[in-house]
This record gives sequence, structure tokens and C-alpha cells, in this order.
Amino acid sequence: GADPDYFFWARHPGSRPKPPGIFDPEAAANYLRCYRNPVTVHAICEDYRAGATIDFAHDMDDHGRRRIMCPVLVLWGKRGKVNEWYDVPAIWREWAYDVRGEQIDSGHFLAEEAPDSTYASLRDFFAG
Repeated sequence: GADPDYFFWARHPGSRPKPPGIFDPEAAANYLRCYRNPVTVHAICEDYRAGATIDFAHDMDDHGRRRIMCPVLVLWGKRGKVNEWYDVPAIWREWAYDVRGEQIDSGHFLAEEAPDSTYASLRDFFAG
């Protein structure tokens, strides 16, 4: 929270002080507006904290005993680290009965980098 502008831009090397090319200027301004709000920063930190502690503990309590009953859509960036490190659909099949999804030709920010493909996947999933 000490330097939210740097936090946002430093995550996209070479892009400071202008918005990274993947972001519409209006969207980048909105991200910055949120990062400049201490309440948002606190919420982000709490979300990461919970994911690494209590949420993870609850998930492990459920693993192998309970499964997600509704259809699950999983989208991930083809050029992102997740794609390099994990078999994304296989992981979700351990948790849900009906897993659908695909790689999107993008990095981490699917909606910003590949809005048409992201929209098409969401539309098709929710239309079904």
C-alpha cells in the first residue's frame, strides 16, 4: 500500500509510467483507483492470506470426500505460468464431476489480453 502505482506497474516490466499495452487506458485507471484505496489493499491481502491458510485447510479437509456438483468452467492462459506448471483440467477433475474449459491464447490476464476468446468461452458455457 505504500506505493500502489509502482505495485501495479512493476508487475509489468518496462511499462511504467504508462499503462501496459494489454490494458485499455480506462481499465488501467480503474485498476489504479482500486490499488490506491487502502480498503482494497487490505481485502487483497486478506484474500491471499485466507487462500494460503484457512481456505487451503478447508479444501484439504474436503479433498477426496466432497466434490463440486455443478458444472465448472476452467480457463487459463496458454502463455501463463499456470500452463507451464500444471495440468489444469486434471487438477479440477479431482474436485468436480463436470469440468469444462480450455486454454486461452493469452498470458495471466485472459479478459484483457484475449477478450473475444474469453467472452466466447463464457458465453458457450453459460448458454449450455
